[in-house]
Amino acid sequence: MARKTRAEKYEIIQRKLEGAARWRDEMGYDNLWRRMNDLYRGKHWPRTTVNQDLVAVNLAFSTVNVIAPSVSVNYPKVVVSPNKEENQDRATFVEAIINYMWRHHDFRKPFQRCVKDFLIFGHGWIKVGWKFVEQERTLGEPERDEMLQTAVQEMNAFAQEEPLIAGELPDNERMAADVPTTAMTVVEDQPFVDRVSPFDIFVDPEATCIEDAHWIAQRVVRPLEEAKKDKRYKASARKNLTADSLLNPMFAPTDRQEREEFLIEEERTVVFEFYDIENNTMAVVPQSGDEFLVDPAAMPYAYGQPFVMLRNYDVPDYFYPMGDLESIESLQLELDMTRSQLVNARKRYARKYLFHERSFGPEGREALESDEDGRLVPVVDENKPLSEVVIPMPQTPLSADVYNFSAIIEEDINTVSGVSEYARGQMPEIRRTATEASIIADAGNSRVAEKLAIVELAIAHVARRVVQVMQQFMTGEQMARVSTRGPQDMFVTYTRDDIVGEFDFSVEAGSTQPINDTVRKRQAVELMQALAPLVGTVIDPAALARYVLQNAFAVKDPDKFIMQQQPMPGAPAEGEGAPQGLPVPQVPGGPGAGPPVPPELMKQLQNQMGLNFRPQVGNQ
Repeated sequence: MARKTRAEKYEIIQRKLEGAARWRDEMGYDNLWRRMNDLYRGKHWPRTTVNQDLVAVNLAFSTVNVIAPSVSVNYPKVVVSPNKEENQDRATFVEAIINYMWRHHDFRKPFQRCVKDFLIFGHGWIKVGWKFVEQERTLGEPERDEMLQTAVQEMNAFAQEEPLIAGELPDNERMAADVPTTAMTVVEDQPFVDRVSPFDIFVDPEATCIEDAHWIAQRVVRPLEEAKKDKRYKASARKNLTADSLLNPMFAPTDRQEREEFLIEEERTVVFEFYDIENNTMAVVPQSGDEFLVDPAAMPYAYGQPFVMLRNYDVPDYFYPMGDLESIESLQLELDMTRSQLVNARKRYARKYLFHERSFGPEGREALESDEDGRLVPVVDENKPLSEVVIPMPQTPLSADVYNFSAIIEEDINTVSGVSEYARGQMPEIRRTATEASIIADAGNSRVAEKLAIVELAIAHVARRVVQVMQQFMTGEQMARVSTRGPQDMFVTYTRDDIVGEFDFSVEAGSTQPINDTVRKRQAVELMQALAPLVGTVIDPAALARYVLQNAFAVKDPDKFIMQQQPMPGAPAEGEGAPQGLPVPQVPGGPGAGPPVPPELMKQLQNQMGLNFRPQVGNQ
């Protein structure tokens, strides 16, 4: 098979990108995602709809914003396990580093945005990589003088070692002229975790999941002048870059035109980062052009393509999953229509009155239309009784079924979405028993648990890639603040050698979920009560007190309240043997020890207090 030329490779990539964009459009995905975006934002009615009051009861917004905080509100607790026993200590260190990186660089923020995509569009994208940015800066006179002085000293030392060529060396004046006026400064040299819009990712149309995709590409919009100065691009190609249309597919045609009016002053260009998974290469191509900005070369990252995909409700044999809003779209629009009809019906059938126009003069008409309480209305027609001057207009009352229909639709939305009225903060009109409410809550929690598992798995994948990219690109010493069990954190320095190795990554279950203060306090107090009989045997009373103070009462420095243990009267001092006649303390599990600690209790301890010891099962 003949090797393809650069021009042939470029043409193939362009055809693949055009085919993927056309496939996505013809399958209706772009239109679907735009509708879901509008549904979430409450834009449920066309702009052309006029002459009536339109209501949007935005349960779509409520659905997303009830689920999202339940799975991604807090920083995760990443757990790192070694693949080999000898890497146990290093795994503990890597775990501390990755959790610090997550907080220090705030990787939570792009994940929270990605989770919104995951719920609204059915999927979300996270990109992991390494960012290295240099900026040119002007050197001041002191810096240039120091550089010149250092150069002169080095040249004088060289002249003494090589006196035969000393006369050929430049003089101080010439050296001063050669001192640079600018220097490159490293601005960023660190891993990054970014959220990428679903509208900006294009995939192989033959794929059914990211694992069997042959290629994946990212659409990137950049200021034209900035792209032309980017030295990562070939000089010949970036010189020919042109301004492209800013018609982002996320916006409907009318929205795009309005948005583009505000961006006229700064020209922008569109480029595509094309990751060939099958051949393990990466290239950059312009949307408008005829040559590569970056020729196909080996993937920059050891793990290959840099994207992690969050998938919501999978549809067999389809690449794109369903989101939480797609299944309730028709119900949401029906609810909006029903509520709008109620509003318009209420106005149409508002109380009206029939009156004899000639029975009132100007003063009487003005008084009749006034909203002033107790105002007298003069009547000029004395031939009619007052009961016939103004009479209520007969009305047809609105059927109660119309109101019931609205409640039925809301119940359907709750059923389909799995978000109950309790979760939305509503008090249901139908009073339920505690058992019924518990069943409804458990059903909703099972949906949340499924999404939480997806998010935690994605976080674990991202954590693995962050460590891998640090192993690949990190240079020099870095500093991290590591959390300890004490009142203060510890600062440690590390190099790439300290984090090398292969590890397994997971996320502590529920660590990303919101913390319920009431539940936390109750659990801490219940734990203290349960462990009271074991204090002084297998439970450290100071550690237990510290845990309760921190979790039940939010005390930041519990050690201030904990007394240092004093030796009991008559107890031997440290290093002395036990006096004759005194009982010898028994170790747990030894002769004379109490009953073994229940395994379920020890599991609770390990989960809530981070203790690592194992329960004794009896005498060994």
